[in-house]
Amino acid sequence: MRDLDELFAALSKSAFRRKFHLQSKDLVYLQTKGLPTVINHARDFIAKRLAPAVIDNDGKQTPFRGHPVFVAQHATACCCRGCLEKWHGIPKGHALTPEQEAYVIKVIERWLQGEMVNKTRHAGL
Repeated sequence: MRDLDELFAALSKSAFRRKFHLQSKDLVYLQTKGLPTVINHARDFIAKRLAPAVIDNDGKQTPFRGHPVFVAQHATACCCRGCLEKWHGIPKGHALTPEQEAYVIKVIERWLQGEMVNKTRHAGL
């Protein structure tokens, strides 16, 4: 697991990761439901789709859209076990520990908070 400041600096250098941003529908969903509710959704998604030791469709289990958490997962390389290994140093082949799951949630939460701040700033609010 990486220091979050170092991680986000590295992610900002990736053209692929930088292209992910919340579109208006996802931003409205996040603002309407609230960050705590969306983070609860993230906990559920991570527990079911990322935490198991073996994932049948690893690399394809996270949609690119449909929920703010899915976008955040791709933006932060928390979308599959391969990306977790490459970007976060969390090896494949074992179930995520509670600490690793909490780390993934922190990463997603930080990205979502940044998106809310950036979208508000760009909207002139």
